[in-house]
Amino acid sequence: MPKATVDGAARPPRFDGLTAVFVNATLKRSPEPSNTDGLMRVSTRIMEEHGVGVEVIRAVDREIATGVWPDMTQHGAEVDDWPAILEKVLAADILVLAGPIWLGDNSSVMKRVVERLYGCSGSLNDAGQYAYYGRVAGCVITGNEDGVKHCAMNLLYSLQHLGFTIPPQADAGWIGPAGPGPSYLDPGSGGPENDFTNRNTTFMTYNLMHLAAMLRAAGGVPAYGNRRSEWDAGCAPDQVNPEYR
Repeated sequence: MPKATVDGAARPPRFDGLTAVFVNATLKRSPEPSNTDGLMRVSTRIMEEHGVGVEVIRAVDREIATGVWPDMTQHGAEVDDWPAILEKVLAADILVLAGPIWLGDNSSVMKRVVERLYGCSGSLNDAGQYAYYGRVAGCVITGNEDGVKHCAMNLLYSLQHLGFTIPPQADAGWIGPAGPGPSYLDPGSGGPENDFTNRNTTFMTYNLMHLAAMLRAAGGVPAYGNRRSEWDAGCAPDQVNPEYR
């Protein structure tokens, strides 16, 4: 919560110690400009100004193998950069998936990232919960055609299903006018100046930081009733055991 200064004015909150990973699922390899990166940087700038350590990964620049296992080199792939990326995700408090719209849907690169995140869904944390518990997630979407809400819906569902905690208003996006048109960073697009987009991006960013700080202070999500390890051991909380009927 913001603290009052001597004169009673609100002091902006600090989130020192929190870390965030942004995965940009653009189809454009570096150093080609990415419109998704342009909007994503609004969020990363706010986080960095408030003490969050941020790392940005452009997924298309990495050799991310196709598959749903944590390390696909153990399943036939010659090269797989995903294990190193996953290590960064698991070490962070915040994950933001950012990507473009193609034919009204998330990019092929984004779908591969989500598939690889799913490959760790069976792993457990030290409390016996699924590995992504205790982390928050959101998404940023850009394009010049309809699909922001559809793409965000798909990503936020996927992220919460895997165990991430989703704060209120955890998505932001920009598409400009309906139908093909200028992209976010194109001259005269109005994207960087768009008040609605900037408001949603700011709200998303603060909600991610606030909830991440709350989860860290609480030691993560309470473990009672959601431990996979207990369930597998036959200790299912609040389930009737037919042997005692």
